[in-house]
Amino acid sequence: MNPTIELLKSHRSIRKFTDQKIPPELLRELIRAGQCAASSNHVQAYSVIHVIDPDNRRRIAELAGGQDYIAECADFLVFCADMRRSTDAAERAGAEVTRGMTEQLLVATIDASLMAQNVAIAAESEGLGLCYIGGIRNNPAEVSEILKLPEHVYPVFGMCLGYPDQTPEIKPRLPVEAILRQDYYADTRDEELVAGFDRTMNEYYRLRTGGNKDTTWSEQLKPLFTAKLRPHMREFLRKCGFEMK
Repeated sequence: MNPTIELLKSHRSIRKFTDQKIPPELLRELIRAGQCAASSNHVQAYSVIHVIDPDNRRRIAELAGGQDYIAECADFLVFCADMRRSTDAAERAGAEVTRGMTEQLLVATIDASLMAQNVAIAAESEGLGLCYIGGIRNNPAEVSEILKLPEHVYPVFGMCLGYPDQTPEIKPRLPVEAILRQDYYADTRDEELVAGFDRTMNEYYRLRTGGNKDTTWSEQLKPLFTAKLRPHMREFLRKCGFEMK
């Protein structure tokens, strides 16, 4: 395998960091690398908030569910889907702009996600570790207020960055056969493949915790479809100007 593929396959979430600071010029280069990600129609519908203020980082850590590493990592970034800049630019150019379309929400969210993943890969290539923080969507209105986000901008997720102070095992992924279909969506083997992956994940959890965590991938999914549904997100997005028309 070439080094890029090996780097991608070695990804793991880091939640413990050393006290070493990230040089500002390196952080800037990571953002520049992020900007080189694909963008729908070159809209570049994202903004990144570099949260430096310690009080704000502690408040966001609490709002995200008590994730202390938000306050402890070297740098914390919030990736925002941003349709304000581009629609304002088109309007200044003379367009009769339509705002609040569902496609605009999708474009901005995808753009922000692709940009963030470029940042993540660039960071790991420099020996940094990272952890995505989807928990900021637990209280997105409060996070938006802290970050003073305008209309047509919403926080998609955060990212903790720093030099790793841990080396966790790489979490297994579903077998390729479970996600790669040829020509058509055929799920005839899904139950069999998921059952096998459940056994793999059970072994992973047991080894990682010294036998204290005896669960499977399927079991771990249950809260995502019962308790962690974030029903507030639709109304929050509508108030942000993403009316999903």
